[in-house]
Amino acid sequence: MSKWLARISDWICVRLPVDKFWKEHLSEYFAPKNFNFWYYFGSLALLVFVNQILTGIVLTMSYKPDAKLAFDSIEYIMRDVEWGWLIRYMHSTGASAFFIVVYLHMFRGLLYGSFKKPRELVWILGMLIYFCLMAESFMGYLLPWGQMSYWGAQVIISLFGAIPYFGEDLALWIRGDYVVSDATLNRFFAFHVIAVPLALVILVYLHIIALHQVGSNNPDGLEIKENKDTQGIPLDGIPFHPYYTVKDIVGAAVFLIVFAAIVFYGPEMGGFFLESENFIPANNLTTPEHIVPLWYFTPFYAILRAIPDKFGGVLTMGAAILILFVLPWLDKSSIKSIRYRGKIFKFALATFAISFVSLGYLGTQPATPGAMIFARIFTVLYFGFFVLMPFYTRNEKPAAAVPARVTRETPLTETLRERWPRVKEFFLQISAIREIKTSSGSVYRIPVLDVEALLAMARDRVSNIRKKF
Repeated sequence: MSKWLARISDWICVRLPVDKFWKEHLSEYFAPKNFNFWYYFGSLALLVFVNQILTGIVLTMSYKPDAKLAFDSIEYIMRDVEWGWLIRYMHSTGASAFFIVVYLHMFRGLLYGSFKKPRELVWILGMLIYFCLMAESFMGYLLPWGQMSYWGAQVIISLFGAIPYFGEDLALWIRGDYVVSDATLNRFFAFHVIAVPLALVILVYLHIIALHQVGSNNPDGLEIKENKDTQGIPLDGIPFHPYYTVKDIVGAAVFLIVFAAIVFYGPEMGGFFLESENFIPANNLTTPEHIVPLWYFTPFYAILRAIPDKFGGVLTMGAAILILFVLPWLDKSSIKSIRYRGKIFKFALATFAISFVSLGYLGTQPATPGAMIFARIFTVLYFGFFVLMPFYTRNEKPAAAVPARVTRETPLTETLRERWPRVKEFFLQISAIREIKTSSGSVYRIPVLDVEALLAMARDRVSNIRKKF
C-alpha cells in the first residue's frame, strides 16, 4: 500500500509542484522561535475565512435572492432545513469573529512594527483584505432582508450620493434602482457570493506569499535572516511545520470552544451580532427608531456622524480607512517592536486603541449632543496618531537597548514549574486537612480552605505594610 501511495505522490509531484510548495511555505519555511500569543490571530483569520466560505456555500443552496422571498428563505433555513439553524448561526457568528481576529491581527502589527520595512507590501495587501472584508460584510448584511438590513443599506448607499459630480450616479449604480430594491439584493448577492470572495482568496494568497518572501516579524522586531548558520538556516528560526502548525492547532481548538459556546448559547450576543430588528421583514414604509451598522463598522460610523457636513463626514470616514494604507511611511523610527520603543509611541498607541474602542461604542449609541462631543474628541485623537507620527517617531529614544538576537519567550509550562513550589506552600498554609468517612467505612483525607489561617495571613500582611510606612 505504501509503495502505491509513494508512486501516486511521485506522479503528482512531477506534474504539480506540491512538494515545492510544502517545503517553501511549511517544512522549510523558518519562522522566529519567539512567537507569542499575538501570533495566533493570523491563522485564526484563515480558519474563520474557510468557515465563512463553507457555510456560505451551504446557505446559498436554500437562499432565494428575491425581495419577496429572501426573508422567508432565511426562516425556511432556520426552521425546516436540517441543521440549517446551525449553519446560519455559524455564518453570522463567523462574520463577527472574522473582524475580531482581523482587528487583533492588525493591532499586533502595530505593536511589533510588522508594517515597517521590508513588509510594506505585506501590510498593504492586508489592508486590501480588510477593505474587501468590509465590502463583503456590508453586502452580506443586506441578504436577510430584515428591517435593519434594508434601512442600513439605504442609509449607507445614500452616503455615496454626497460625493460631488458623480456621487448620485455612483449610488444609483450600486443600488441598481432609485431605492434599495430587488435589483440591489441581486447585485449584492452576486458580489457577496462570487466577486468579493474571489478577490479575497487572491489577496490572502498574495498576502501569505509576500510574507514568506520577506519572512515573519517577531516580538523583538529583529530580522532572523541576518544571523544564519553555514547551511543558510536562521539561527533564531524554527520550521513552521511541525512547530507552529501544532501551536496553531492548539489556538484553533481554544478558539473553536469559545466560538461554539457563542453559536449554541448566544448567537445574537445581545444584538451586537444579530439585531432584533433584523428578525422583522423589511418594510420600506416603517423606519427603525435607531439605525446603526453592525459593531465592526461603528468606529467609522461614529466618525461619520461626528462631522456636521454630510460630504465632510463621508470624506473623513474614508480618510480614516485610507490613512492606514500609508502607515509604513509615516513611522520614521528605526525601532520596530513596542518592547524597545519610547514612551511617546507607547502613549500614542494606547491613546489610539482607546479612541478606536470608544468610537466603536459611541457608534452604537444615539446621536445626542454629549455623544457627538466625545466622538469629535476621539476622532481628533484617532487621526492625531497618524498625522503626528512622523514628528514623534523621527527622533525617538528607545526605552531599552535592542538585542542583537531574538529573545526567548518563557513557555507557560516552565513558568508554572518555577512558581509551583511557592504556590504549593501558599496552598498548604491556607488549607486544613479534613477527614471524611464514607458509608462503607473508608476514610478520605482532603484539603479544604482554612478561613482562619487565610485571615491571619492577611492580617500579618497588612501589619507588615503598616510598619513600612
